[in-house]
Amino acid sequence: MSGFEYEAIVVGAGAIGPAIAVGLARQGRKVLLVERDWREPDRIVGELMQPVGLRALRSLGMIQAINNIEATPATGYTVFYGGEKVAIPYPYKSDVAPFKPLKGCVFDGNDKVLDDSTISRKVFEDGEREMGVSFEHGKYISNLRKIAKNESLITCLEGTVSSLIENHGEIEGVTVKLPDGTKQNYGAALTVVCDGIFSRLRKSLNENHVPKLNSHFIALKLKNADMPVKHTGHVILGPNFAPVVIYQITPTDTRALCAYTGLQPPKDIKKYLAEEVLPYLPESLHPSFKEAMKDQLKTHPNSYLTARLNDIPGLLVVGDALNMRHPLTGGGMSVGLGDTVLLLKLFEDIPNLDNRDAVSEALLEFHAERKNLDAVINILSIALFSLFAADSYNLKILQKGCFKYFQRGGDAVNIPVGFLSGLLPKPYLLTWVFFKVAFYSIAVNFLDNGPLLLPLSIIQIFTILGTAIAVFTPYLWKELFT
Repeated sequence: MSGFEYEAIVVGAGAIGPAIAVGLARQGRKVLLVERDWREPDRIVGELMQPVGLRALRSLGMIQAINNIEATPATGYTVFYGGEKVAIPYPYKSDVAPFKPLKGCVFDGNDKVLDDSTISRKVFEDGEREMGVSFEHGKYISNLRKIAKNESLITCLEGTVSSLIENHGEIEGVTVKLPDGTKQNYGAALTVVCDGIFSRLRKSLNENHVPKLNSHFIALKLKNADMPVKHTGHVILGPNFAPVVIYQITPTDTRALCAYTGLQPPKDIKKYLAEEVLPYLPESLHPSFKEAMKDQLKTHPNSYLTARLNDIPGLLVVGDALNMRHPLTGGGMSVGLGDTVLLLKLFEDIPNLDNRDAVSEALLEFHAERKNLDAVINILSIALFSLFAADSYNLKILQKGCFKYFQRGGDAVNIPVGFLSGLLPKPYLLTWVFFKVAFYSIAVNFLDNGPLLLPLSIIQIFTILGTAIAVFTPYLWKELFT
């Protein structure tokens, strides 16, 4: 390792850090995993794992991180609109390729879930459809950390990385401020930065690598909620509010995330929820939602950040530090874990990570190959948020058309849920389907307007298409061509 104490230093032990540290250790590499606070975290996002994320955990031999935390199985989504609802179940296993285990990572059945109080091995392993899962974020992260701590080649350190160690334009490690206030330098062939959405180190990749705030989530925790459709995520659309996402995270707790399009949360959050959101929720959720409103409510900023090429020798930025999307579709952990699996595959044939040329070549390939999954999940999150928030007349037409499109069933559901689940990573197919929905929305609008408003309907063809193009194409360009 050319004198380095560690082959890799991983900064951050959140949703991605332990996974990449474990994968590197199972490749025989000595790893330092640095985390500011090893206590169980308390967060209001990162609680829903899409099927592609679970498949990544299988590849890493870490799927049992969802066990023994009272996690709730998820079979798909239910979308509510105008007093109607439509089911969007996850794909059949027979329709997607089987997962591929990473070399050295899968052993002793660690790619399969265990039976516990809420997870059924038979359902997850032998069921016909792919599964998702929701859970308390902190308990899941604690399980990931336990797996990392059990790896003999991983040293876990508590401290805050205050800076990266740079030498002639290359990164050779980190300076860590320890709990006693002292600072210590640690060297490594590769420094992996995955310190999350509020990353302090992402700008080391580029000064302009900063996220753009686009909305907020208002979070409530419902107690003993009467969910209209068990084991599905609920997406609720209404006339005067951005979408509400509701999913069960334990047998007694249900998370409600109420999106808000402003750059600041509403001044009177409880009044907004009571007057604009509550009346349009399914009736069975009203008692638990009202009770949850009495508690202290939390908010969470939602931001977007396009990935940049990792082109600084010795530095790898990954996870939300590299790339962010709207959390509406629950794709953040899936992208990060998918990136982790891809990186580890590319590193398999590199004996030592101090081979700068080989690592740089692998990271160039990583930047290109990750775009399929990354683009689909990121673009879909932005496009669906825009349609479901529907803060303009044309977007409301597209919103209604999208719901009517789902009601057709068959491929009108199967293909979109393939994108949503991360199991259909085809950005150009996503483009085709998005504009297919736009044209379907135009047809629905023609029928709604009737023959007397034919001139208006013709004009609206262009305004609706213009809105669809404005919503979709800038992000398509950013994700695929930057």
